[in-house]
Amino acid sequence: MEDAASTAAADAAGTAGEPVVTLPADASAEEVAALTVVFSALGGGEAPAVERTNRWGVPGSGVRGAVVAGPGAWRASGLPR
Repeated sequence: MEDAASTAAADAAGTAGEPVVTLPADASAEEVAALTVVFSALGGGEAPAVERTNRWGVPGSGVRGAVVAGPGAWRASGLPR
């Protein structure tokens, strides 16, 4: 038999199919630690893989940057970027 607090929490969640976890106000440190271990073990799954950006068709990649004066600038002006 469910108590009124868990029923109200299930109603607030929007659907009765989603799990709702409630702790009593007088929960011991061991109970909270055990619940933390369980949630840590469940995890959130793998992080999504980072997609590499293909810069092949970017129009700005063919434009040369500004030439900066200074030591070695003449050498850098002829090097590919």
